[in-house]
Amino acid sequence: MSDWIKWLLLGLLSIVFGIFVLGAPAVASIAVTVVTGVLLLISGALQVVGGFTVEGTGNKILSLIMGVVMLFLGWSFLGHPLQGTLTLATVCLILFLAGGIARVILSFQMRGTQYFWATLISGIMSIVLAMLIWRFATVEPAIMLQLLGILLGIEMIFNGLGLVFMAFYVKDAPKDETTEAKEA
Repeated sequence: MSDWIKWLLLGLLSIVFGIFVLGAPAVASIAVTVVTGVLLLISGALQVVGGFTVEGTGNKILSLIMGVVMLFLGWSFLGHPLQGTLTLATVCLILFLAGGIARVILSFQMRGTQYFWATLISGIMSIVLAMLIWRFATVEPAIMLQLLGILLGIEMIFNGLGLVFMAFYVKDAPKDETTEAKEA
């Protein structure tokens, strides 16, 4: 099977899973929270173990504290996935807002360049998205339970489209002599 077909199939699979996730965003949100909880437990355990091997008292204490915090968060997400989902959704909301503000500020440093408007618009859109999510969450709090799943589904669809486009690019890309010799 040629490379472009593998990329195409992977892209189509990502699109299908993205649509599936958008069909049940609350379930996907909870799944993201559970996976995050497991990863935090693993990372926390490794951080605690690593804390005993680092040099310096300050480094040991910092590493152990970080490990314990990650273990606590992981355990909390697994023990209370609904609350964990709300926490992660709130973190996403804060990151959208902070990232938008940072890009708006950065855009003014780019004034006079070709990147000014794109950066400014991108920042404003992130801020508007954060405000819309916050507004919908105050009217309908259940939206926060679906937020992670919606974002995951959209990302999977966009990722899939990118992979499909890359597959066609790879298919149509001019081949150099070394590539042709390997395929022969």
